[in-house]
Amino acid sequence: MSVIAVLALDGVPGHQLTTPGLVFGTACRDHPDVAYELRLCAAPGLRATGAPTPLRIATPFGLDGLADADVVLVPGHDGHRDEPPAGVPAALRAAAARGSRIAAVGTGTFTLAASGLLDGRRATTGWRYLEELAGRYPRIDVDPLGTVVEDGPFLTTAGVFGGMDICLHVLRSDHGRRVADETGRELITPLHTYADDVRDTIDREVTESVGLEPTLRWLEANLHHPLTPADIAGHARTSVSSITRRFQTHTGLSPLQYLLRARLHEVRRLLAETDVPIERIAARTGFTSPAALRRHFRTLTDTTPRAYRRAHRG
Repeated sequence: MSVIAVLALDGVPGHQLTTPGLVFGTACRDHPDVAYELRLCAAPGLRATGAPTPLRIATPFGLDGLADADVVLVPGHDGHRDEPPAGVPAALRAAAARGSRIAAVGTGTFTLAASGLLDGRRATTGWRYLEELAGRYPRIDVDPLGTVVEDGPFLTTAGVFGGMDICLHVLRSDHGRRVADETGRELITPLHTYADDVRDTIDREVTESVGLEPTLRWLEANLHHPLTPADIAGHARTSVSSITRRFQTHTGLSPLQYLLRARLHEVRRLLAETDVPIERIAARTGFTSPAALRRHFRTLTDTTPRAYRRAHRG
């Protein structure tokens, strides 16, 4: 039986505490040959979950619960800019020395980084904190696009669904893709009202990334390139058919429709905030010509770029 120790620090988001139990509990229920012991371990100073509705927490384990854990999971928490509580870095280093895998979710990466275990390795965190992580820990190779970044025994992840991403990743490593796929399908519900229609389209790639956040960030940073569905699928490390289903499930648009909307959003921003000529705006936002930009712009906004600029800068 594998032991998963969840290290709870003060201000941990409530959903990051419950997600491991949800994932591993579902896998154990549906697959009799899968067995995990889940431990909730309190770091010194643990009082409550984070906002918006803090809940007081009592746990059966302290740092001693990490002693024989196969996986140590460090969720995000408030106060990640502060020094970790006394004993936490040493406990993480001891777990790594024993051969434990150590996973960090979101701002939990800062706690793992403070132990020195990520020096010289790739890691990621929530997109709002990427620059801060790189600045505070310059010896870490910060991956701005990774959903789950694995470097040796260390796993780090970003995004609201990062805890589920990383738990499914561990489950796949321990028990294979089929178990992880089936668990992912059991847990993940599409966000749109036509969920029943798209539920059957969720396939094995769901375990690679529950959300599209990293690919959307990459896409929006590369609007000026002539991107194709194959390019977008390549970034997400999946097939064109799978990335199309995932875009439709989570955004209601195909990848190219989303790309067009993102380009036009940037066009509107440039028109309203700058004096950049329309020819240069077209080049900067990936349109093949100013005429193509004007055509798509009128279709979406029912006005022209010139009229839009006049109205929003007047």
